[in-house]
Amino acid sequence: MPQPLARIVEQLKREPSRTGSIVITVFGDAIVPRGGSVWLGTLLEFFKALDIDSGVVRTAMSRLAIDGWLERHKVGRNSFYRLAGKGRHTFDAATLHIYDPRPAEWTGRFELLLIGNGEDRDASREALKNAGFGSPLPGVWVAPSGVPIPEEAASAIRLEVSAEDDSGRRLLSESWPLARTADAYLKFMKTFEPLRRWLSRRERLSDTDAFTARILLIHHYRRVVLRDPLLPMALLPADWPGRAARELCAEIYRGVLPASEQWLDRHGVNPGGPLPAAGEELARRFSDT
Repeated sequence: MPQPLARIVEQLKREPSRTGSIVITVFGDAIVPRGGSVWLGTLLEFFKALDIDSGVVRTAMSRLAIDGWLERHKVGRNSFYRLAGKGRHTFDAATLHIYDPRPAEWTGRFELLLIGNGEDRDASREALKNAGFGSPLPGVWVAPSGVPIPEEAASAIRLEVSAEDDSGRRLLSESWPLARTADAYLKFMKTFEPLRRWLSRRERLSDTDAFTARILLIHHYRRVVLRDPLLPMALLPADWPGRAARELCAEIYRGVLPASEQWLDRHGVNPGGPLPAAGEELARRFSDT
């Protein structure tokens, strides 16, 4: 394993266990484009490269299944998994945000939603957060006008407000932790810039290392970008690092994608045998960079 990738793996080991989160990354990034179902043994083979014990992986898979993220199907003694309804819904929303974002066009106005104290408040809050809404006050959610409102918040009181004055700008600054998100982008770039430089010298990764790099890249990137409301450029600081981080992620992703797919060709198994080939949507990821 090349040193830049080895450092990323070592950094991962020093963090609290994120095995379950990495599993979701594997499914969303690599398994869904190739049919959606995979043998547990394929996952164990991948986590071996991260030096994560099989027992830890099995425990994470069980918890994800209990929590409604995954569903298990047994064929003989072999277990196969796919994203369940909850996991697939979350993945579908995250896919556009990660690979093909469409920042809202700035109209000078914001959508303002008021959420009551009903039983569905928690579901509404989570859905709004995932849709890119910010919250300056409890029960108040805001996004640039035109951002789709999730079904879970359909019963909210909906207003439209102008943001052309200082009050509007204050609303913006208090709705999203932009400074924290910017710092997270800078940390992401610091972590993965050595790997980009290594690849730019036309160094080659093994199939295993390429798949490891791909999954850890998206695992780290999605932790940042899913907190990014993807505001119009006119509302962002001049030195906003989101675009540079996206370009770095896209360059590495395209660089490791062919070899990482070869790893799946060799190790990926579903109940019917080898995983099917990915469709064209995989090649279109990060096409805007």
